[in-house]
Amino acid sequence: MLLVIDTATEACSVALFDGQRLVAAEHDIVGRGHAEHLIPMMAALPEGGRAAQIAVGCGPGSFTGVRVGIAAARALALAWGSDIWGFSTLALIAVDAAPESGPFGVAIDGGHGELFCAQYQSKPFEEIGPLSSMVPARAAEALPDLVVGNAAQRILALRSYGTAKAAAADARNFFRLPASLERLAPSPLYGRAPDARPQAA
Repeated sequence: MLLVIDTATEACSVALFDGQRLVAAEHDIVGRGHAEHLIPMMAALPEGGRAAQIAVGCGPGSFTGVRVGIAAARALALAWGSDIWGFSTLALIAVDAAPESGPFGVAIDGGHGELFCAQYQSKPFEEIGPLSSMVPARAAEALPDLVVGNAAQRILALRSYGTAKAAAADARNFFRLPASLERLAPSPLYGRAPDARPQAA
């Protein structure tokens, strides 16, 4: 069994797979409070979601949400003796909203007035523009005509062309990711340097 967890964005999403067959899933747009939602959602899965393998969304996204998912995944892996790895949350959003062909961008709220962005192409599905943190005006200039994610409409409001498509991270789409995007270290992808800095000596 494989348990997939993603809590990096406004979505709280878990899915249990037997091979590539979806056994059960729980998915909700919670905004905040992932820690309070995640455990009951996993408990609702067969056998409490217990699995020999765990894949967890590493972000970028909410600082707290990213850490909640990774901490839970690591704790379960330790308790169950499971293998664990990470995947890109932006890629999970992108693969659900990818057009039939051509390049497109993903943009989600990044906090501090910035957006987390990346660019992909559909066939073959792959990343063609690396993760970056941009102010909305810069993202509007840099991203292709089609933009998906919770900040897509904001980008279109800043320019007079293109298409916006709402999309959220959904653990049920895990096996639509290519292998190159589904086997990362289970560590946070924050998208930018931390705000707190060590004090100078």
